[in-house]
Amino acid sequence: MMLVPLFHSKKVLSSSTIWAEPFCVSFGFLPESKDMCFNVKHESDTNLHSVTYWPLSLSSHLGVMRAPLRWVLWDVKDTLLKVRSSVGEQYCKEAERMGLSLSPVEVDAAFRQVYRQYSSRYPNYGISQGLNGQSWWRGVVRDTLSQCGAQEPELLNTVANNLYHNFCSADNWEVFPDSKKALESCSSLGLKLGVVSNFDNRLEAILHVCGLLSYFSFLITSEEAGVAKPSPAIFSQALQKCGVPADRVAHIGDHYVNDYLTSRSMGIHGFLLDRHKDGQLDVPQEHRLSSLDELPSRLQQHMN
Repeated sequence: MMLVPLFHSKKVLSSSTIWAEPFCVSFGFLPESKDMCFNVKHESDTNLHSVTYWPLSLSSHLGVMRAPLRWVLWDVKDTLLKVRSSVGEQYCKEAERMGLSLSPVEVDAAFRQVYRQYSSRYPNYGISQGLNGQSWWRGVVRDTLSQCGAQEPELLNTVANNLYHNFCSADNWEVFPDSKKALESCSSLGLKLGVVSNFDNRLEAILHVCGLLSYFSFLITSEEAGVAKPSPAIFSQALQKCGVPADRVAHIGDHYVNDYLTSRSMGIHGFLLDRHKDGQLDVPQEHRLSSLDELPSRLQQHMN
């Protein structure tokens, strides 16, 4: 089912609403129709963005024409590549070089707690609060190791600084086996590629050492953009770079709200990559990918 935006209200007879901060997503059915629609609202400090999407079956009656696809936007982490080993293992390895002996399991647990705290207190690397990606991550590392018994400030700063730079190395990342083939297939179809990722400014260096950078015409990180998914604003920046309407753009990502719902709310052809085949979310089969090997044939359906 292809969804097309309409910026005026319609009566909905039955509906339900779910919240996924900072989004409110409302699902409903058109009167005298079995077609499902949904409304996505994003509330920022000063604005409330709202748009309702109706299926192509309805849009065809309204004179909306389907445009051929020209761009594919990509999420990166857990879509094209993943961290090679656990955070606990990587933090402990660096700490051991400095004479500290810590438990990877304990460090993993501490990291998850500290990461949640920092993400809540200083969202998007604390950009709006005067931080940046490097200072944010160094704080996460220091507080994580401190919870595990390491207290020497100079040592904590050294480990935190080393780890920040270590994660620019290809040794710490694993590219999924289907990633390069999918990127090459998209390029061979004549599609241009860009990145929209909740990531810090190390992303360009990471993609370079992993052999993926050359596939992309542009990168947008949330640190650079000053805004993170699921805000529609980061996709608006990407659409400006693409220079084409949203219905000529696709987006691929592994997160239901950040990637799938948000891109769809902008009128972009969003696809949810479900590598683990959870199948728990209510996503139409034609919008779900269990592997990037399935992507080229899906995209070709929107190019004719």
